[in-house]
Amino acid sequence: MKILTFIAAALLAGVAHAGDLPDPTLTPGATNPELTAEKLCAAGFTTKDYRATTQATKNAVYREYGMAGPNQGYCVGDGGCEIDHLISLEIGGADVKENLWPQPYFTQPWNAHLKDKLENTLHRLVCAGTLTLDQAQTAIRTNWIEAYKQYVGSPP
Repeated sequence: MKILTFIAAALLAGVAHAGDLPDPTLTPGATNPELTAEKLCAAGFTTKDYRATTQATKNAVYREYGMAGPNQGYCVGDGGCEIDHLISLEIGGADVKENLWPQPYFTQPWNAHLKDKLENTLHRLVCAGTLTLDQAQTAIRTNWIEAYKQYVGSPP
């Protein structure tokens, strides 16, 4: 019985659960055409001038996902959820509701911390000329978990 339990756990490792990926009908992703690769990769560039999500917008996103706040629904757990940009600002994502979703901090293996690592990796690859901005945006928009596996590797 222990062997079967181990095999089942191994098979489930890396499988997406509720909250691991956004609902594409609610969060299809959106880009900011002002954020070109040249601008994103310029020395001293920061996303702070492009990050202005209001609490009202965050609350609207939680409501769309059937939650009253960061510790409801699939966000119940240590740290709850953050309202995250599907296409991160570091790779030209827009700061609009269509690009936002509640992402858990605690789910294993996939969570907001790992997605942050992917976002940084994609930014580096774009700035190194290894990926185009469109390729990075498409990869993270389509399935950030598969993009993580492709560009970062296996989850820790």
